[in-house]
Amino acid sequence: MGHWWARNIVEPGKLPLTLALFSFVLSFVIVRSIARLIRAGRGPFRNVTPGGMHIHHVVPGVVLVVIGGFGAVTSGRYGVGAAVCAVIFGAGAGLVLDEFALLLHLADVYWSDEGRKSVEIVVLTAALVGLVLGGFLPFGVNELSPQEARGRGLFAGDAALNFAFALIALSKGKPRTALIGAVVPFVALVGAVRLARPVSPWAKRFYRRRNRTRARAIRRAYRHDRRWAGPRRRLEEFIGGAPDPARTALPGGRDGGPPR
Repeated sequence: MGHWWARNIVEPGKLPLTLALFSFVLSFVIVRSIARLIRAGRGPFRNVTPGGMHIHHVVPGVVLVVIGGFGAVTSGRYGVGAAVCAVIFGAGAGLVLDEFALLLHLADVYWSDEGRKSVEIVVLTAALVGLVLGGFLPFGVNELSPQEARGRGLFAGDAALNFAFALIALSKGKPRTALIGAVVPFVALVGAVRLARPVSPWAKRFYRRRNRTRARAIRRAYRHDRRWAGPRRRLEEFIGGAPDPARTALPGGRDGGPPR
């Protein structure tokens, strides 16, 4: 195990990325657990409201991201400094993305249906970082031989083609497929050739006069949502907690965040 760790993590300079990923996941799990305890009224944790103003945990998260990010820029990929900055950055990113929905809506939607976006973006981010850690690189330029790497035209063409596939998948209303496809080329290709979501920009532009294609897209989207909406909802509730159906998102309200 020690030989594998040194050969595959330390020597290629992946230790900071590994530490950042672990720190990111751990900080999200801790902060979400504390938020759920506060919501349930259990434990010693309370919201921090100095002067009546609730301090969301995205605030210290941004501070940690700035410190860890700038520190990583000056530390390189090796050494203790790079490892420490990676841990700081990962912890801050976990705090920030746990309240991604708040930043997106500019409202306190932590325990509402809109708050599910935070859980989704955290899971997606962890998956993407895991893929990069496993050897995949953005736009499909990994696994190039020395001869291919010297061919700048092939290198640029491969990256541009996969990026184009990812853009097509995004325009077809498949943002998750596009993001993962930017790292795994085959996924982007699948998203680009399959039917678009019926409300996507691609469908509005190209399916407007193609009644059969539009009907097929609607049926496929209906079947897909019916099959996966329930399991995805249960997974998000398992990870982040069930939203409050009666919750009304109010800017500056309380979100059950952990103490500062």
